[in-house]
Amino acid sequence: MHIIVVDLGFGDCGKGTVVDYLCATRDVHTVVRFNGGAQAAHTVVLADGRKHTFAQFGAGSLRAGVRTHLSRFMVVDPLSLVTEAEHLVALGARDVWGRLSVDRAALISTPYHREANRAKEIARGAERHGSCGMGVGETMAYALSHPGDAPRAGDCAEPALLRRKLTLLRDRLGAGGPPVEACLAAYEGFAATARLVDGFRPEGPCVFEGAQGVLLDEWHGFHPYTTWSTTTFANAEELLDGAPAFRLGVLRTVTTRHGAGPLPTEDRALGITDPNNPANDWQGPFRVGHFDAPLHRYALQVCGGVDGLALTHLDLRVHRICRSYRVNPLRAGAPGDLERQEAMTRALDAAEPEYARVTDWVRTVEDELGAGVVLESWGPAAEDKKSSVRLTP
Repeated sequence: MHIIVVDLGFGDCGKGTVVDYLCATRDVHTVVRFNGGAQAAHTVVLADGRKHTFAQFGAGSLRAGVRTHLSRFMVVDPLSLVTEAEHLVALGARDVWGRLSVDRAALISTPYHREANRAKEIARGAERHGSCGMGVGETMAYALSHPGDAPRAGDCAEPALLRRKLTLLRDRLGAGGPPVEACLAAYEGFAATARLVDGFRPEGPCVFEGAQGVLLDEWHGFHPYTTWSTTTFANAEELLDGAPAFRLGVLRTVTTRHGAGPLPTEDRALGITDPNNPANDWQGPFRVGHFDAPLHRYALQVCGGVDGLALTHLDLRVHRICRSYRVNPLRAGAPGDLERQEAMTRALDAAEPEYARVTDWVRTVEDELGAGVVLESWGPAAEDKKSSVRLTP
């Protein structure tokens, strides 16, 4: 049985550790990445202390035999992929390249995209959107403007074509970066190492690993503080082409976000930090607020509901929940109306949370969101989790 793992917050809810747990306790053939790119940061900690923050490889890669597929919906960064593979090998992971497949149709992000992305974010000054500075959004934007010229994974095996595309890209973006020939050599090496495939057909039970969170979705998030990615179940379900899957939504006992944008329940007095999510020059600070049930109900609404919830960070000593706002501006609408989403962002900035005390997190979350908690996480390792429910759609 396939499982799709989606974050119902602004990201950082613990998708990586949930995916690792599923791969450790179930017969999982492949972890499929179905959105986002190298800006993902899914941290996995094993019982023996080994730790890796997954960006592109599936978060089950430290489990023997589990494969990774980077689908056509991924933005692949071949250069970062090499660095990540080296760290996995250093941790003892075997045959990481042999267990990886990459859809030829996947867009690739380059140093030119990254430089253009960072230049735009710097130019916004105090109005920064909270970009990760990895060039993923710029890659998507360029592909929309120049669909026939956007570099894709399959182009790495065709040097003449890729040279033309990289030269056009560098000239059009005008943001600097290394010589085209240097990039070309690295991408040819990637094509010789990675297994490039056409499309995706499951060969066994798969876990579909989402990136970022539904509240950052390109169409349903709070514009302009959103990602250039569909963060709901939609891409995974398109890849499955009608095959059944369990829709697992991930939440943590506090609501967080990394960088700019609305966070109605933000409370610095909580004093909660996350060593896996430090402040950085591009996203800005890691922000923490009380569990925001209205926001997470909205996430459930726009992604069409879930079959079950994974609730993480139950080991945190927090006892407060926002059950409602005095005036609730959250209303799901048709995708594509960014003016509507921006108006909702402004209204959300003024939202006044109404709070209640929590004594039983699992029961409270189930009552507030109308979905069952099927997986509890009391710490970072797979051994810190428990699930007594069979995950079937």
